[in-house]
Amino acid sequence: MTVRHAGPSPAARAGSGGRAGRLRSVAALAAVALAASIGLAGCAASGARDLSGDLSTHDPALAHDGDTWFVYSTGNQSVADGNIQVRTSADGTSWQYAGEVWEEKPDWVTDAVPGVSNLWAPELIEHDGTWYLYYSASTFGTNASVIGLATNSTLDPDDPDYDWVDRGAVVTSTTRDDFNAIDPGIVEDSDGTPWMAFGSFWSGIRMVELAWPDGLRADDADPLRLADRQSPPNAIEAPYIVEHEGDYFLFVSRDSCCQGVKSTYNVVVGRADEPTGPYVDRDGTPLLQDGGTLVIATDGERIGPGGQSVADGMMALHFYNGDAGGAFELALLPLRWDADGWPSVQW
Repeated sequence: MTVRHAGPSPAARAGSGGRAGRLRSVAALAAVALAASIGLAGCAASGARDLSGDLSTHDPALAHDGDTWFVYSTGNQSVADGNIQVRTSADGTSWQYAGEVWEEKPDWVTDAVPGVSNLWAPELIEHDGTWYLYYSASTFGTNASVIGLATNSTLDPDDPDYDWVDRGAVVTSTTRDDFNAIDPGIVEDSDGTPWMAFGSFWSGIRMVELAWPDGLRADDADPLRLADRQSPPNAIEAPYIVEHEGDYFLFVSRDSCCQGVKSTYNVVVGRADEPTGPYVDRDGTPLLQDGGTLVIATDGERIGPGGQSVADGMMALHFYNGDAGGAFELALLPLRWDADGWPSVQW
């Protein structure tokens, strides 16, 4: 099984109270020459390498299928009805825009989330020959949100069998709930049962059990609690869980996304014996009590990294390029493991 988590400038999501799908200025971003200094092949010992091509991705879902790398990412409200964007690479270094998942959002999404402009933060996972695409629909500053699902037999837009089939809603939240149903991240436990972590602000990171082969919820149990900052505005989101040598590692993005050079996003991690937790950081502090071991943060003009996913030992994330006016870009960094089994990445 290969998993991720994860063209024209996609929408940046902004502000406290949850990541939001608002374009920050399409014309301005389109005019910026992007030049990320990260890459897949030929990585130096200290970090990653140069990427080239179309790198304007936000909340990248990284996947490797056959001989091709894919990044699915947050949509642009002015392009293809704001649908999830697709980019491809033959070598993981040079990236090309390959269109959008759909030309129009499913009608039920618009009905479920009035005012939704674009789809956010996709997740890709393959199971038994089927690709599952989870995505978020919401509006800025509210937890009236939904995580939807589509399936396909291939990720390749040039394959004649390529067709994303709408499977409807997986998890919803309303203003009566204490959680926010966005930012899905899927992991399987040792028995092959899928679990979906999700959440943004409100009560933090939550989790529900899914079921194969439909990829929908297994039951209507109250979502489990995985991570919480324990103080307003509870700026934690974008969960992604990686299994490594029998342990599970929950990566989350914290603080402020989507503010260009003023972004303070950073990625931290916790460790558990099971996907359901409890997760603790390297010092033993529970992630439910604002714990988290720092993985990556702002470094010079590479500002506010986050929105992470992992595939084939590579972490994908977005950051804001201070040398390009704060435009968001794709970064790919090798995920390394130390002698104590903790992960790290380097620019």
